[in-house]
Amino acid sequence: MDIKIIHLKANSQGLDTWISMIGEQVVGHIYMQVQIDNKIKFLDAWVHPDFRRMGIYKKLWETRWDYVNLNYKESGYLVYAWCKESSLPLLLEKNFEKGEVVTYVQKKI
Repeated sequence: MDIKIIHLKANSQGLDTWISMIGEQVVGHIYMQVQIDNKIKFLDAWVHPDFRRMGIYKKLWETRWDYVNLNYKESGYLVYAWCKESSLPLLLEKNFEKGEVVTYVQKKI
């Protein structure tokens, strides 16, 4: 399967986006935001349900990680993220340090 990844930059919000495509169909995306004080926040990632478990998330993640290392590593940036439990092993593999556990709560009113 030929998965193409495209990098887009939204200068107005400091966002970088990578989208994965198979043919003309967008099947996933991943974001990051460059913030003040030399911080980079890894944001939302999504893969279309019909294309999960095919390595698309990991390919998007690795593409973003390569970009950060190429463009920001020498500047001493702090990279951080909030992640689901299923994404944690990849971040730990990349030597991220685990922080506090946060629990999502909701209430319909």
